[in-house]
Amino acid sequence: MKADCIISSLLQKNNGIIRTADIGAAGLSRTTIMQLVKDGKLIRVAHGQYMLSDNLPDDLYIIQQRSKQIIYSHETALFLHNIAERTPSRHTLTIPSNSKLSPSLSDAVKIYYVKPDLHNMGICHIPSKMGHMVTVYNIERTICDVLRSRNRIDSQTISSAMKEYATRSKKNWVLLREYADVFRVTELLRQYLEVLV
Repeated sequence: MKADCIISSLLQKNNGIIRTADIGAAGLSRTTIMQLVKDGKLIRVAHGQYMLSDNLPDDLYIIQQRSKQIIYSHETALFLHNIAERTPSRHTLTIPSNSKLSPSLSDAVKIYYVKPDLHNMGICHIPSKMGHMVTVYNIERTICDVLRSRNRIDSQTISSAMKEYATRSKKNWVLLREYADVFRVTELLRQYLEVLV
């Protein structure tokens, strides 16, 4: 199979992103990708990640491809669930407290750390605004996260999120209370809900 066909197949398989590791696994040399960048066919979007030069990058998808530990949370999760009033200035994500991200990625995002046994609680997959599936916490977990991190989040963002959640037709009060107990924000949640109801 010609190199162009292999590259095309890898791009299609990986939602338009090709990684240096994929190139090596497919039996091609790294110089192949460098030549495609030099020819203007591919552009580098992050360390070890490339895409076709005529595609628009999906930042959320690109960031998430850099580590399997990344789960979008807090302000970015509110945005993805259509519950935030504005796009966050920096994407927010959660990783286990026993993990770390590369310095180049850490500088570009806002990171929250959580105990490893709580990291996968409330995960769901939803499309980004550009249509790629990304991993994010469900809205109930997100509400508890923003309450728990209230000292690092704008109070207006929290109030708006609580109001939006309360008016949603699809909400799970039982799950919200369960998460509130786990994350020790039950009393704070009750105070917010008393104001809204």
